[in-house]
Amino acid sequence: MDWQPLAEAALDARRRSYSPYSRFAVGAALLVGSGEIFTASNVENRSYGLTLCAERIAAASAVAGGHLDFVAIAVAAEGHPPARPCGMCLDTLAEFAPDLPVLLINTAGEHEELRLSDLLTQPFRFPVQ
Repeated sequence: MDWQPLAEAALDARRRSYSPYSRFAVGAALLVGSGEIFTASNVENRSYGLTLCAERIAAASAVAGGHLDFVAIAVAAEGHPPARPCGMCLDTLAEFAPDLPVLLINTAGEHEELRLSDLLTQPFRFPVQ
């Protein structure tokens, strides 16, 4: 897979982060089956529980646009190694693509390619009735 367009889109989205409280800017770029890329950055709120993660905003934007066929996602943040998505983001993505290819990158150029199933080995499931 050619990760370059997604990586660039995630880094660009990261620059638009609204993160005045944590100072932890995150950008995400989600590729869907049509070839369209949905980007987002994290949006913090003074009532911290209302903060929106970049990955969840990108997923919601794709779904709102009629796309349920997630192909891959790139997530850009600081950290060494590159930071992982939070549990809520992982479970949100797993709703649509449990084995989604994931590229984690930071501004130093480090990257790690994984699968969502590597990051979330036991996603939430409704109990069998």
